[in-house]
Amino acid sequence: MNCRNSVSVHLFAGGAGGTVAAVVTCPLEVVKTRLQASSQVFQPVRVASTLMSANVATLHSSYHAPVITSRPSGILACLRHMIHTEGIRSLYKGLGPNLIGVAPARAVYFAVYAKTKKALSKGYLGPDSKFTHIFSGAAAGFVTHTFTAPIWFVKTRLQLDAKNEKMNMWRCISNVYKQYGLRGFYRGLSASYFGISETVIHFVIYEHVKKKLRIYHHHAGLEGNKLVSQNIFTDFMIAAGFSKTIASILAYPHEVVRTRLRQEEVNGQRKYKSFFQTLFLIFREEGRKGLYAGLGTQLVRQVPNSSIMFMTYETMISLLCTDDDENGL
Repeated sequence: MNCRNSVSVHLFAGGAGGTVAAVVTCPLEVVKTRLQASSQVFQPVRVASTLMSANVATLHSSYHAPVITSRPSGILACLRHMIHTEGIRSLYKGLGPNLIGVAPARAVYFAVYAKTKKALSKGYLGPDSKFTHIFSGAAAGFVTHTFTAPIWFVKTRLQLDAKNEKMNMWRCISNVYKQYGLRGFYRGLSASYFGISETVIHFVIYEHVKKKLRIYHHHAGLEGNKLVSQNIFTDFMIAAGFSKTIASILAYPHEVVRTRLRQEEVNGQRKYKSFFQTLFLIFREEGRKGLYAGLGTQLVRQVPNSSIMFMTYETMISLLCTDDDENGL
């Protein structure tokens, strides 16, 4: 049996790729999630007035420093703000469920993709058909989102928590279950299903770019050159980074909708109830800017995340299948 067709190989390689990428880019994901939210998710900062001297401040004991409640702008400003108000550990909020979920999620993701692609390639579509990549990507996204939705719900809740009391994964799970039951953990799943379009776009462009780079190496007569084996992983990173950038921009609003559906209610009132209701409400109240809140951070995070994930995935496949052909998935 061809090693590259083994489900276990794709499970292991996909899990490894997702885990490495999640750890490296976790701080950026926390910032992105907070920028997507509508409620106050950054701790307010109390700043002493620079116009009042220390002596005057001492005389006026009733003086209270003004509180800055507006959210910081820019990735670096958000990172500094969180470190200043919540400590450096705040940059890794949600990493626990992320690590628990990312390995099985990415493992299932790549395994379903590879298995579906293999099945479709035997039919009329062929291995290099765009429809093969589309259906394979859609199947991978649907199965993965369905099984891992509760994990990502908990991760989002932890990332949005900016309160002083320590909120851990188990306390979050307990609170949500007491309030909403099992159904509460599946909030935002409808948005995840709409986000399958991003998965499809990503895989189609990724396979296309990877194929073009392979053809380039062939026509350049470099197939036997050692430089090819050294640069092949750079090709994977380029293909993954470029494809993820395009896919993220085109399908980004579903991420904002998903975050809004998962955030805690304000004053006990649930403002966001369903995918389209939330989508239209955000557009009506905040305009196009609201639907693309945090996109800059998402791109800064997703490009290295996707590149690291796919590079690790393809590296593991190559290491585990050294005796097989080098034609990829």
